[in-house]
Amino acid sequence: MQIKAIKHIMQDNDKIAAQVRETLKAAGTLGVNLISSPGSGKTTLLEKTITALNERGKRCAVIVGDLETARDAERLDKMAAESIQINTGLSCHLYANQIAAALENLDLNTIDYLFIENVGNMVCPGEFDLGENVKTILYSFPEGDDKVAKYPTIFRVADIVLLTKMDIKQVCEFDMDRVMTDIRKLNGTAPVVPVSSKTGENFDQWLNWLLEQPAQHIGRQAGFVKE
Repeated sequence: MQIKAIKHIMQDNDKIAAQVRETLKAAGTLGVNLISSPGSGKTTLLEKTITALNERGKRCAVIVGDLETARDAERLDKMAAESIQINTGLSCHLYANQIAAALENLDLNTIDYLFIENVGNMVCPGEFDLGENVKTILYSFPEGDDKVAKYPTIFRVADIVLLTKMDIKQVCEFDMDRVMTDIRKLNGTAPVVPVSSKTGENFDQWLNWLLEQPAQHIGRQAGFVKE
């Protein structure tokens, strides 16, 4: 019974995700799902990213998932064209139906990028399709160099991996070779970019990657784990 229930939930989620993707495609909007553990710097990265995209004439909207509070959405509302907070209560990730409901309150025809800041979690967000076009995984240097092997799901489905908080790399115990080896065992194609939202180091690599995506990936289904 439990297995059947889980399959039913996933199938329903996938149907709604496909509808979300069609909505984004019709508007010409690239959906970017950001996944990481809590405290990896998703909101700070988005503050800097959206500001930089604004300067390049791009309009961005953001959907923020958290168990409680609207603090992150309030921060991002200062630079995003539109922002929506989703409080999940006890749920450790977002579902496609929550994204679909949020889209009803966005004017996507004026939006180039829709950023989805998922709930901080390194496990189940990689299993749930939200209708996004690309998955961005954030992994911070202070987390240590063992997390890729411990939490492989999100790295398997990554379109790009950002190693965040590069500015404090020198004070962290972090074996870059080990991390790269672990990532490449799971994912042979995703770019891996160390970045610092504080200093801006390597930030252009991330921005250039984003700017190169729309024509290629709008309407594309992002990778996600299927059993």
